[in-house]
Amino acid sequence: QVQLVESGGGEVQSGGSLRLSCVASGSIFKIGAMDWYRQAPGSQRDIIATISATGFANYANSVKGRFTISRDDAKNTVDLEMTSLNPEDTAVYYCCAKIHSGPEDRYGKDYWGKGTLVTVSA
Repeated sequence: QVQLVESGGGEVQSGGSLRLSCVASGSIFKIGAMDWYRQAPGSQRDIIATISATGFANYANSVKGRFTISRDDAKNTVDLEMTSLNPEDTAVYYCCAKIHSGPEDRYGKDYWGKGTLVTVSA
């Protein structure tokens, strides 16, 4: 019964910034890697940022230097700070987390949020 909920999406003009947040709740023992994906209209869903359980981050080239992913394990959250936004960043943004239900759950299971829409106007 794990749920992930994204928030913070909205409309912003080119050059602006937004901060997305995703909180996980439910039957959670620990959370492994957490990721942000996005899906533009007519496009596939692409990974744009990932952060390991130890806090090591990686980014897609399309967002590197502009977006920052972070996590707060005490709050079961992962954030995405987005700056220098452009219309190409317009998409539905999804968070994904690998959830371990207990100490016996050594592999974990991926859970997804329903997404939050980010619209960047020229």
